[in-house]
Amino acid sequence: MTMTISHPPTAEAAARSSSSHPLSPSLRLSLAPVGPAPALLDGAWWPRSRDLEAELPSLTAVLDPLWGRITRVTVNPVHWPVVPRKVPVAGHVVKVGWFRSEQDPHEVLLLSYHVGRWNLLVIPPHTSPASAARLMAAASDPLGTSTASLLMEREARLPAVAETDRAGEAVWESEGGHETGDQAVRSRVPTMTPVTALMTVATAGLGVGTAAVPAAVRHQPMGR
Repeated sequence: MTMTISHPPTAEAAARSSSSHPLSPSLRLSLAPVGPAPALLDGAWWPRSRDLEAELPSLTAVLDPLWGRITRVTVNPVHWPVVPRKVPVAGHVVKVGWFRSEQDPHEVLLLSYHVGRWNLLVIPPHTSPASAARLMAAASDPLGTSTASLLMEREARLPAVAETDRAGEAVWESEGGHETGDQAVRSRVPTMTPVTALMTVATAGLGVGTAAVPAAVRHQPMGR
C-alpha cells in the first residue's frame, strides 16, 4: 500500500541545521508501492517552504534508510528562488543541481550513488490539505502514467468543478432540500465506477460476482 510519512526530523539532522535555516517540524511524504512496471513518479513530497537548505535535511533523513544515502538532488529553479550547490544533512553533504528545460518544474530528482534514482512530485507549500491529499494519492499510484506537471494541471481545474457543486447545493437549499421527480429517481440508482462496471460485465456470463481488487505491495524503490 502507499506509505505516507509525517514525523519530526531526527535529532542528528536537527543538530546540523543552522539557526537561519531551521528544519521543518515534520516531513510530509508519500511513497508509491511496487508496481508491475516503473511509474513516472515514485511518490510526492509536500515541503513547508521553498527553502532547500531547510527542507532537504528532513527529506534525506527519512529516505537515506529506505533508498540508500541520497548523494545528489536536482530541481527546476522555476519554483525554487535559491538553489544552493551543497546542503549539509545528517551524516553527509548532498550536492544540489538544477535544470530548466530538462526537468519538470514540479518535480525533484533524487540520486543515490550506485543504488538508483527517484522522482517525486513537489506539492507547493501553500496547497490545501485536501488538494495535497489528492496529489499524494495520484503521485503514489504504482500504475501512474502522468507527469508531475500534468497532475498539477488536473488539480488546478478542480476548483471550477467544486464551485459548480456549491452552486448546486445552494439551489438545493433554496428549494427546501426536496428532490424533483427525475432527481429522486436518479439518486436511487446505485453508482457504478468504470472499474466495477468493466469487471461486472466481464464476469456476468460466468455467473461470478465482482472480484475484489488486491492490495498493493509495500514499496521497495528500484532505480531507473
